[in-house]
Amino acid sequence: MTARALGRCHGMTKTQRILAAIALAGAAAGLAAPASSAAPISPLTLPDLPAPQGMPEGASPSSVQEIGGQVSGGLNQLNQLMELPNHLAPVIAPVQPIADLAGGLE
Repeated sequence: MTARALGRCHGMTKTQRILAAIALAGAAAGLAAPASSAAPISPLTLPDLPAPQGMPEGASPSSVQEIGGQVSGGLNQLNQLMELPNHLAPVIAPVQPIADLAGGLE
């Protein structure tokens, strides 16, 4: 049998004991607080961005919402560009055999 130091919990480090005590205290506090005392959750609001010095009005976005709107508009344009081959297929289909023959002659 090996000798162990007095006052130490067997198999737990000091950090583990501290974390266990914090978890126990948090659980006790959570059980003690009545559910009706919880404050309602307020909606998240984003701050306005600071305006850069020397820039003309409207040259840079002034809020996070404005940046989101510009990104959304850019994504819509990118989506339309990705759909372009589908829209051009009816125009290209009649001349596709000729284009294939011309490619084969090279």
